[in-house]
Amino acid sequence: MKKFTLIQKIRNKIRIKGSVELIIAKNAKIVHCDISIKGENNKLVIAGGATVRYTQIEILGDNCIIEIGRNSIIGHGCYLSAKNGRKLFIGNECMLSRNVKIMTSDGHVIYQNGRVINAAKDIILEKNIWAADNVTILKGVTIGEGSILGINATVTQNIPAYSIAAGNPAKVVKEKILWKK
Repeated sequence: MKKFTLIQKIRNKIRIKGSVELIIAKNAKIVHCDISIKGENNKLVIAGGATVRYTQIEILGDNCIIEIGRNSIIGHGCYLSAKNGRKLFIGNECMLSRNVKIMTSDGHVIYQNGRVINAAKDIILEKNIWAADNVTILKGVTIGEGSILGINATVTQNIPAYSIAAGNPAKVVKEKILWKK
């Protein structure tokens, strides 16, 4: 297990209980984050050039992964959660604005006739995604490369590459778009 640097420990609230593999690039910026990892065989990856500010990162359960790609920016008030053995992958060059929530589970397990009816699922944000303020991305979703998620969108289904999705629930409103930082 790689340890957080002294500066990272000073600038962030970090709680780890269990076993975790940390892969934090030397040039990743992690400032004023609340990082909580609890369980066995978990993994947190923050790639080179990534900036994560004032964000809550939560890994709960065993065999969970959160990976933030190269040169991605995670803005103030974001919440990234991987639970129940699932993976949250944020690709390279992604930009999450303020208060974006991404959750691989509903938070609590719901049973019907002794069976789980709301299983956790992986979330994948391909490269160069822009999520505007207050976007929520729920379990089981893949956001295609180069897409934009409009303010206050709640994403409950896959979004194709190079699309703009908006609304609650989010629907594709434009296709074949390009955007640049």
